[in-house]
Amino acid sequence: MSQKIDVDVPVLIVGGGGAGLTSSILLSRLGIRSLLVTRYPDTTTLPRGHYLNQRSMEILADMGVAPDIRAKATPLENMRGVAWYSGLAGGGPRDGHGRLLGFLESLGAGHADPDHIAASPEAGANLSLLHTEPILRKHAESYPEATIRFHHELVGTEQDAHGVTSTILNRSTGETFTVRSAYLLGADAGRTVGHLVGAKVTTHERMRKLVSLYLAMDLSQYLPGDDSTITWVFNPEFPEHLEYGAVLVPQGPTRWGRHSEEWTLAVSRPDLDGSQTEKMLRWASEALGIPDLEAKVLGVSEWNLELFLLDDFRVGRTFLLGDAAHRLPPAGGLGLNGAIQDAYNLCWKIAAVLDGRAGDGLLDTYSAERRPVAQHNIETASKAVGNQDSMASALGLSTSESADENWAALSKFWDDTLPGAAERRHSFNEWLGMATLEFNQHNIAMGYSYDSAAVVGDGTPPPVSPDEIRLYQPSSRPGHALPHAWVERSNERLALRSLIHDGHFALIAGEQGQAWVAAAEHIARTRGIPLRSARVGLGKVDLIDIRLAWKRSRAISAEGALLIRPDGYIAFRSINADDDPLACLTAVFDQILPRPTN
Repeated sequence: MSQKIDVDVPVLIVGGGGAGLTSSILLSRLGIRSLLVTRYPDTTTLPRGHYLNQRSMEILADMGVAPDIRAKATPLENMRGVAWYSGLAGGGPRDGHGRLLGFLESLGAGHADPDHIAASPEAGANLSLLHTEPILRKHAESYPEATIRFHHELVGTEQDAHGVTSTILNRSTGETFTVRSAYLLGADAGRTVGHLVGAKVTTHERMRKLVSLYLAMDLSQYLPGDDSTITWVFNPEFPEHLEYGAVLVPQGPTRWGRHSEEWTLAVSRPDLDGSQTEKMLRWASEALGIPDLEAKVLGVSEWNLELFLLDDFRVGRTFLLGDAAHRLPPAGGLGLNGAIQDAYNLCWKIAAVLDGRAGDGLLDTYSAERRPVAQHNIETASKAVGNQDSMASALGLSTSESADENWAALSKFWDDTLPGAAERRHSFNEWLGMATLEFNQHNIAMGYSYDSAAVVGDGTPPPVSPDEIRLYQPSSRPGHALPHAWVERSNERLALRSLIHDGHFALIAGEQGQAWVAAAEHIARTRGIPLRSARVGLGKVDLIDIRLAWKRSRAISAEGALLIRPDGYIAFRSINADDDPLACLTAVFDQILPRPTN
């Protein structure tokens, strides 16, 4: 017989992955109590979602999690790019084994790319959810504001004008209890919450099926390179594997590069069946070109590349985050990063409403801001997957040719005496240039902007990048992320964006912006708004722009000012002085944080 237990909590979070655990930590740091439930008994047992881009690492730094991530993540010297190799061993010409066919710097080239260094105080990181989720869980469970319950499943929910009543099943005991919350966050990858609340689906399309093998194996004798985040292997001995090849991702956990103890290996064929482990291992052996492959299977994951997008990320008092709201191919790693960034956008808004600093209307800006970003991410990832379809042909390989014919095609990469060798290498070089669509999405990762009631526009046109996917151009225009700059105070260096850490607004003024600072601080005291303020520049200022990095991108005069939201996005800009900065900023805060209505 079930025992009924009533729990009253401001926020119920369903899902214990990246989106759910991030939400729990952020809410706790903002002083908001939450209950997180997930149907699974523990964090994931498979190494999924391995890349954390610079924007996500900025968020994790704000959360206090970044140092623990970096302690376990791939060393930067082992994540300089993506490599393409010929078959690694066995069969075919001996001098063709393990040949490097191409290498592409990617994801900031191990934070050696000057554009990445200038864009953020944080380098990207490479650590799969297998290791990231336990770190997030440890941090989430450390806060008294949070209750984390694994092996608990949402089985029913009803919304009304004042809150959400949910039924939770304890999967260990079979007991159920009810939870009353002001808001419900669905971060369950779309398994339950969206269906229960009737979320409408705009797009749902399945593409290619893949099987990922999680293997313990030693590849150090086969892979000469040590600096690849991802390695593609094409083995001509088995043409049936050449359409997609084999994709290797080192997983560490204590050694990296070719010396990694664990790997994920993805293969794609029409007749894939993840339940046939021995068959999958044989195919892995064939695709890699290692006939006597010695590997221990740690896990198998069968999954589909799919496109999924909800019509609205808000349904009443329920908000959908991460894979529950949008799903896309892993090209560029935008799934996990999108989930973290969803939570960062939403949680400060929920805290502002629950603390009485804003009305419920602020929460409508979550979907208004995040859904266009998700749609753009889906379009970008889809284009990148489409480019993968021409990878084999760019190498001169074909599933319809024999092993000898495919070896002959690959031989042009290392034998200059063969006819058309230089042309073949250049053809693949051209393809690598297009592959930057997947492996250099810097503007997608860093340059997305918001347009909603939580942004006060200034009538200026949006900046135009020479390449909207690859080239990130910082901008101080409202709706864009605060440009990065290292500044100094008392001989200590700090990132300018650290002013917004722990849920603070930031008023950043020019050298002569004392009136803006005074007005912002007055409003913050009056309305109970967490805010930090600073005049930034050279001379007698609060923060010294010693490298002039801020002056390069601030686009305001010495008398101007910017207001930055707690998620690091610019809410307001005045390029010059204003006759009445107090009245001006009062109107700005009234728009961004609309007053609660009774």
